[in-house]
Amino acid sequence: MKLPTRHPREAAPPGIVGTARVDRRTRTLISRLEPGDIAVLDHLDMDRSTAQRLVDAEVVAVVNASPFVSGRFPNQGPAVLIDAGITLLDGVGAQAFSAVKDGRRLRLHQGEVFAGDEAVASGTVLDRERLDGELSAARGGLGTQLESFTRNSAEFLRHEEGLLLHGTGAPRLGTRVSGRPVVVVVPGPDHEAELKGIRRYLCEQRPVLIGVDTGADVLLAAGFKPDVVVLTSPGSAEADETRVSAKALRGATDVVVLVDRGAGSIPTDSLERLGVRPLRFETGATAEDAGLMLASLGEAKLVVAVGAHANLADFLDRQRGHLASTFLTRLRVGPTLVDARALPALYAGRVRTWHIWLVLLVGLLAVAAAIAVTPVGQQWIDDLRPHINDLFDRVGGLFS
Repeated sequence: MKLPTRHPREAAPPGIVGTARVDRRTRTLISRLEPGDIAVLDHLDMDRSTAQRLVDAEVVAVVNASPFVSGRFPNQGPAVLIDAGITLLDGVGAQAFSAVKDGRRLRLHQGEVFAGDEAVASGTVLDRERLDGELSAARGGLGTQLESFTRNSAEFLRHEEGLLLHGTGAPRLGTRVSGRPVVVVVPGPDHEAELKGIRRYLCEQRPVLIGVDTGADVLLAAGFKPDVVVLTSPGSAEADETRVSAKALRGATDVVVLVDRGAGSIPTDSLERLGVRPLRFETGATAEDAGLMLASLGEAKLVVAVGAHANLADFLDRQRGHLASTFLTRLRVGPTLVDARALPALYAGRVRTWHIWLVLLVGLLAVAAAIAVTPVGQQWIDDLRPHINDLFDRVGGLFS
């Protein structure tokens, strides 16, 4: 009798396999990503915030038509992706958008993009060693970026002089801000950890809470209701990725919508259907900076920024056109601004009543112990002992 022969199973081809999600607009693409996908995009100088959103989407690889690092400045996004174990394919060119179909099964291997057995695009794998070299070279471009920043700052100051100096264009809030601490929550890479670190401060001080775009939902998720919600203009390119839940909008005392100076009416039909009457804030500043500005113009006692850009690397890593807005806004807010990462080191918490009673009790016990070892204390104990024994006998009799 002839036994059937078992043919060895063919080994799967090497490389990383996933479903292609293709879009030139990174913001639109991120909203469609699912775990295990391969993101095909066109994002020059990947920033940290966008990279973190790709990590949260659990993609297995990112194929970029443009360089992840152009050399203009040391951007932080690629390092975030590499640290998360995501494969990066750099500079595949614009032809990838015609060669790779959305929803198609792709395989990446040694810089090649395969659809089935056919290589449809190629680029360079960006690993840690190569990234370190590119970032080191990019640091030489910081001088040029700072020169550009100086020009942009002068231009922004010319357009926003009325706002920065006199508050022109800013709405009057229904929320009382004067003399109160304010916490401004911005959706950033570390906002959840920062918010958790100041939770005690939020519970004890009851500050005014300003949620910037989806920062309002971040507050809701942490168990806090935003008093003010600041929204990116509905007509802007960022509006699709900054949608705020109806619960956050309805629960806020004030909803502020940013409007470019001189702009006409803005589409607010969706807000009005929710029963929300938004306030216009005419400015060219970002929503993050507008939130800080509202706190400052309202004469807040202290402004705590959660998830905001706090250092030079963060400033350069964001959209460069907004760098002047961020810098000048912080000059306007001045010494009242504190970064949430520093607050736990400055705020030890409120002294509670039971803390005082505990200290008082420990002090009384210490005094009693000191008196007990003196001759007078011994005499007091001897005099009180019969009374104490009698008290114990009476109590024991009640339970016998």
